[in-house]
Amino acid sequence: MNTPFPHFDGHEMSAAAAIAAVEAYPANAATPPIFQTSLFTFDNFADMADVYAGRSHRLIYSRGDNPTVMEFERLMAALDGAEAARAFSSGMGAIAATVLAFVSAGDRIVTIRHVYSDAYRMFELLLSEFNVTVDYVDGADVDAVAAALPGARLLYLESPSSMVFELQDIAALAQLARENGVVSVLDNSWATPVFQKPIIHGVDLVIHAASKYLGGHSDTVAGIVSGSMEHIARINRRTFPYLGAKLSPFEAWLLIRGLRTLPLRLSHHMKSGVSIAERLKNHPDVRRVFHPIYSNHRGKGTLHGYSGLFSFEVDDAINVPAFVDALRVFRLGVSWGGPESLVVPALAPLQLPEANSFARFGVSARLIRLHIGFEDVDGLWRDLEQALAQGRL
Repeated sequence: MNTPFPHFDGHEMSAAAAIAAVEAYPANAATPPIFQTSLFTFDNFADMADVYAGRSHRLIYSRGDNPTVMEFERLMAALDGAEAARAFSSGMGAIAATVLAFVSAGDRIVTIRHVYSDAYRMFELLLSEFNVTVDYVDGADVDAVAAALPGARLLYLESPSSMVFELQDIAALAQLARENGVVSVLDNSWATPVFQKPIIHGVDLVIHAASKYLGGHSDTVAGIVSGSMEHIARINRRTFPYLGAKLSPFEAWLLIRGLRTLPLRLSHHMKSGVSIAERLKNHPDVRRVFHPIYSNHRGKGTLHGYSGLFSFEVDDAINVPAFVDALRVFRLGVSWGGPESLVVPALAPLQLPEANSFARFGVSARLIRLHIGFEDVDGLWRDLEQALAQGRL
């Protein structure tokens, strides 16, 4: 399979690319077929023996490679500007397989202080069992990261960061990691390859929670990691076959479908998101809006747009649970990236102090995260206004 549609030249596909896409699949199909099969058979014993001995390469079992999944991986590697990619059944599957492929017992990880909460839980609850230590630093402070890097095995970034959307100078941090012999990993789920390409700025491996904007329809759970042939081969060799977090062919097909409309969807999310952020910024009950558009950090230089996910902090006059319960268009739910607008108050995860980086690093209980979907932006604003009015103590 060899369709070029996701290269997004100026966010548009050329006529030549469109023709190539039509001719790429069997019977001139506009979309790839789904290889919904668990296994692939052999013609004879010698054929099977050659494959298992490494003398030839054929598909064996869909817990490993599957043609539909491989097409999604190829397209994502092209989008990320990487040599190769490996897909998983969830974003956490991609995170776990990547981290465990490069970190051994007794190693040390450097990460940002507002890292994704389940990555934090994995670091604290799982890796601690193997004597892996984790240093949480201010990722916006290049000097703080530089001081922590010597002797580390992995630098784990997320720009913008979870909940507070702080930026990192990813080119500078990737260079520091390389100088110290540290593998750099960045979660790029918020920006996607349309708005940020960390690999071209020197990051070794890029992870996406494909459940979010890549899928874009709230109907798929998946993850993917892109990088060099060497780094992906290490993941394939050390973790991918044994963690069992394989992506199904049907979900890979849904993700390929999502990639076709990704730039158009992100453009809508960005426009509506910035509009709502600006209105919240001027609301008397809002202390601060956490959105990269308001940042002056150097890390903003690698962003070419903004998704629809950001947060804001309300003042003491607002009862957060009452505000959330008063919303009628926004729905209370985790994840993001789909057509529906969502709200998550930091107060809920802050009630899990045994394993939550947000509480540990001072995220306010008055912080509320929004995902701006495809609903009418004026209707979304009216919903927020009436909920803020009802939420006043």
